[in-house]
Amino acid sequence: MRALLSVYDKTGVAEFAASLHELGVDLVSSGGTARVIAKAGIPVTDVADFTGFPAMLGHRVVTLHPNVHGGVLADRRDPAHVRDLEEHGIDLIDIVVSNLYPFGADPSSFDHAGDSSASSTDLIDIGGPTLMRAAAKNNEYVTVLVDPTDYQSVLDELKAGRTTTPTTRRRLARKAFAHTAAYDAAIVQWFDAEEQVLHPAETLPPTVHLALERRDELRYGENPHQRGARYGVKNQPSWWDSVTQHSGLALSYLNIFDADAAWRLVHDLGEDPAAVIIKHANPCGAAAHLDLAAAYANAFACDPRSAFGGIVALNRVVDLDTVAEIEGAAQADLIIAPGFAEGVVDRIIAKRKTTRILQATPPPAASLSIRQLSDSYLVQEPHHFGSQPADWQVVSKVEPTAEQLRDAEFAWRVCGHVTSNAIVLAKDGTSWGIGAGQQNRVESGEIAAAKADGRAVGGACASDAFYPFADGIDAAAAAGAAIVIQPGGSVRDEEVIAAADGHGLAMVFTGERQFLH
Repeated sequence: MRALLSVYDKTGVAEFAASLHELGVDLVSSGGTARVIAKAGIPVTDVADFTGFPAMLGHRVVTLHPNVHGGVLADRRDPAHVRDLEEHGIDLIDIVVSNLYPFGADPSSFDHAGDSSASSTDLIDIGGPTLMRAAAKNNEYVTVLVDPTDYQSVLDELKAGRTTTPTTRRRLARKAFAHTAAYDAAIVQWFDAEEQVLHPAETLPPTVHLALERRDELRYGENPHQRGARYGVKNQPSWWDSVTQHSGLALSYLNIFDADAAWRLVHDLGEDPAAVIIKHANPCGAAAHLDLAAAYANAFACDPRSAFGGIVALNRVVDLDTVAEIEGAAQADLIIAPGFAEGVVDRIIAKRKTTRILQATPPPAASLSIRQLSDSYLVQEPHHFGSQPADWQVVSKVEPTAEQLRDAEFAWRVCGHVTSNAIVLAKDGTSWGIGAGQQNRVESGEIAAAKADGRAVGGACASDAFYPFADGIDAAAAAGAAIVIQPGGSVRDEEVIAAADGHGLAMVFTGERQFLH
């Protein structure tokens, strides 16, 4: 029996090679892997001696040789294959151990064939993926290992029966093809990133390649009868991987979905301490204040009934004053924050031990937004606020005050995270009324006004899309708004502006719609 070993991740490779040698397996290797094995005092044949041909082209060509691929790919029951092996003096290879460096990492961090100045192009491996695919294809006879965690189970089978089982070889073959697929996907993403730098105004990429690996088993999916898991891009760290859960039940699909939405919103509300409460992906409360405890109290006061069982996100370390407010409010299913002062976690657990307590860093910038349809996908740029206050246009006769503009900016930020049709009434850094997900803007406004219950008088009314009719402005005025912020762009803009002027309202056009579905 013969094994060929050539790995980037050398975790346990010397120990694995030693165990193979003890089982009478001949070892063939090259480069850094061969040096590690030889240094451990284990007999190993260099690939150059095995093929009769030295490594060349700066180590680009090492295993790309018939003596290697013939030994890996031969169908051992095919007489023609057997004759070819005998005619050319090719020895069989039974085990292939190989894995690839994570493409996309800093090339200068790798000593590529002795060259520490390698470029990303130099790190595109050809021989490794070819070898892995060949071994995986011929899994009827060849065992391919791409993950050090599989070494022990393979050794156990070899010790028990001098070979691996067909089931194991198929499982490992699938893993190998997944490994090369992820590697190729990373290279495509690198090309796309380079293209985006060179041509930033170009359209979305012609193809999208994602290789996802399961990172977490979830308590359940969207509903308890559905299985669920969280996946991340293979060989790429995910922000969610770094989240620490201090306590509480295991996370479910909706826990993660809503916590992600809450975390992005709370970090979109400016530099002041802020608190957000999310229910079914929509904020039912959002507030910013110089004091975190006051921000949470205001966010909860927006809609205490909806806050029950919600997701709480805070953008500051949770102190004892804030946890006291949380204790006095409705129970939360999950609390996420950048940290917790001493004793805070214990107090939350004492109040409700099932509450999930998460600690996280600020959310990263997203790349593409991908949504699955029944049999295809929608892809777009991620949600963001392209239009900034300096770009906005005052279209009313009334000029807004600085305080009104602050209210408008806050309402607009919250509105961008509310399911359409969305209306938000806000004042003094608090979203007192949120109308979400209605089929018409008037009813969203009615819901927002009912929830605000007069608390947003003198504040701002934000609409995620233009007002098609003046009745929406009438409703904003009736709710006590002093300023309306909306994208503009309706064929009835003049009528809508006239309604604002008739009510003595200030009105700002952002020039940018913020639909969310």
